[in-house]
Amino acid sequence: MEGLEGLRSFDDMLRESGLYPLRAEDVRILQMNLGSLCNQSCKHCHVEAGPKRVELMSKDVMECCLRVVDEHNIGCVDITGGAPEMNPHYRWLIEECARSNIHLMVRTNLTILTRQGYRDIPELLARSGAEVVASLPHYTEGITDRIRGRGVFKASMEALEVLNSLGYGEGELELNIMYNSAGAYLPPPQKRLEDEFREALSRHGVRFNKLYTLVNMPVGRFFSFLKGSGNLVPYMQRLVDSCNRDTISALMCRTTLSVGWDGTLYDCDFNQMLSLRCNSGAPYHIRDFCMEELKHRVITTGPHCYGCTAGSGSSCTGETT
Repeated sequence: MEGLEGLRSFDDMLRESGLYPLRAEDVRILQMNLGSLCNQSCKHCHVEAGPKRVELMSKDVMECCLRVVDEHNIGCVDITGGAPEMNPHYRWLIEECARSNIHLMVRTNLTILTRQGYRDIPELLARSGAEVVASLPHYTEGITDRIRGRGVFKASMEALEVLNSLGYGEGELELNIMYNSAGAYLPPPQKRLEDEFREALSRHGVRFNKLYTLVNMPVGRFFSFLKGSGNLVPYMQRLVDSCNRDTISALMCRTTLSVGWDGTLYDCDFNQMLSLRCNSGAPYHIRDFCMEELKHRVITTGPHCYGCTAGSGSSCTGETT
């Protein structure tokens, strides 16, 4: 990664820990990135998503993913983007997943659910029993709007209220909040922040199940921000200094396989944004999926991997320790 030549490599840390090479232990989650099209252009977005992006997963690739899930009894499908709702085949995909005996997890930026043409989606998700992971930068209007744009907080509260009205946030329908730090620092302890969010959002009448914290990864727009502001090396050194080797056994890449919009396979969504495809002799396209070769594949690593091992660990479902 440009500008980080003097940083201790992640592989050297693994060697010192006796854990090199890092290997997967299974494929329990298939994460499908439906494309980079989004109604927002967030400053910290590692996907560099936005309204002008044109990459979208085709129905053929989706069908291939579903065949893999069915044939290999993969227990969870994790749908992400961009704003995955903007893929024209999104509704079809949700309905197909609902017919299978799998855990369906969908990620949303919330504001898309308030837009014309997308207001039917919360009800579709509720009928499908999908777990909703909703991204929300902060529990205050000022910070949220500063990060994502004017009016985002109010639209997010509107979407959360709709989800609550359908039974999300209590009972069997699970609604979880995903939090990213607003700058070049690690997130606060997850439990403490969850309590703060719960108290603040309750004043808006909003309920949710859990809060997940995610370390801002030095990828995409956030990498450009770090480099442009002179924070790249200090931030990366902070991640290295905060490396917690107890998190390595629970790294999400060890049980998750990421599928890009064109069907290319990656060890995680961050590797996908860096074009670091599965590269250990295992298949690297969903049409060539082979469980025996992929479930124990060598993980492709880089300096950004320190983001997942910093502090209490970071994953698409929050802290790992």
